[in-house]
Amino acid sequence: MLEKEIFNISTLEDFERLALEVFRFQYENVPVYRTFCNLLNINSIEVKTIDNIPFLPIQFFKSHKIIAENLSEEIIFTSSGTTGSITSKHYVADLKLYEKSFLKAFERQYGKPSDFAILALLPSYLEREGSSLIYMVESLIEKSDNPNSGFYLYEMDALIEKLDLLDRNNQSTILIGVSYALLDFIEKNGFQLKNTIVMETGGMKGRRKEMIKEELHQILKNGFGVKKIHSEYGMTELLSQAYSVGNGLFSCPPWMKVLTRDPEDALSYKVGKTGGINVIDLANLYSCSFIATQDLGKTFADGTFEVLGRFDNSDIRGCNLMVL
Repeated sequence: MLEKEIFNISTLEDFERLALEVFRFQYENVPVYRTFCNLLNINSIEVKTIDNIPFLPIQFFKSHKIIAENLSEEIIFTSSGTTGSITSKHYVADLKLYEKSFLKAFERQYGKPSDFAILALLPSYLEREGSSLIYMVESLIEKSDNPNSGFYLYEMDALIEKLDLLDRNNQSTILIGVSYALLDFIEKNGFQLKNTIVMETGGMKGRRKEMIKEELHQILKNGFGVKKIHSEYGMTELLSQAYSVGNGLFSCPPWMKVLTRDPEDALSYKVGKTGGINVIDLANLYSCSFIATQDLGKTFADGTFEVLGRFDNSDIRGCNLMVL
């Protein structure tokens, strides 16, 4: 029943009611989350609002197997990480939930994948196993059903030729790339694109110096000749994504919500001021839907949010890793 309701949310009241139902389900069925709540002396019966729900620190995905008891994983997604660092593992019990989540979120923001040629420049993800981003983009490429769609590793000349051809032919195109690779790409060739959405994700992965998002986007806008740079915000530990369509503000699908916690008081929240990003991802039904990330950001009254950086003690990994 919960699986069907998650993607039929239409009001804030629907979301809050379902978030509390998912919390109780996960408290009862996900041992790691239940233990975490118990250590905080949280009485699940007394949790009446979203603000009362405990958010599991994202580091737990590095040290624990977080999955509902009596279920086994269909796939394990792993995070990227610096050499020698411990990576997160997300044990996904139901791949169909992930597929439905990323497809509905994409269609809500952009329309059907079949409306586009989808090009992917994601070398650091292609070079390793277990990337949830690669799984998503691979599925979107398949659903685009366009012979021009595809992944590019280091075939820069072929991608230049393909991108120019598609844009000249007025083919609506999405180029999704990890930030450092997009910078490498425009250093090799400049563009004046008129029919292409450029979407960045993934940060610099240690390949380049980190920079603030405004600076990155300005360089990319100049290099691709576009007015806006889009962004995708997601991570290994989630099954949902938020998108920014060029103004630096991310919008969540109806089953996802971002809160910002006070850095000095993890149990209180603020709007319009910098805080730690907490994510509610109801699609993450058989894992944990309530995650305290290591990202810093601001939330706004209309439900949008921006990503500003990361806590200093975080390791460099994940999507949109910018420094203040």
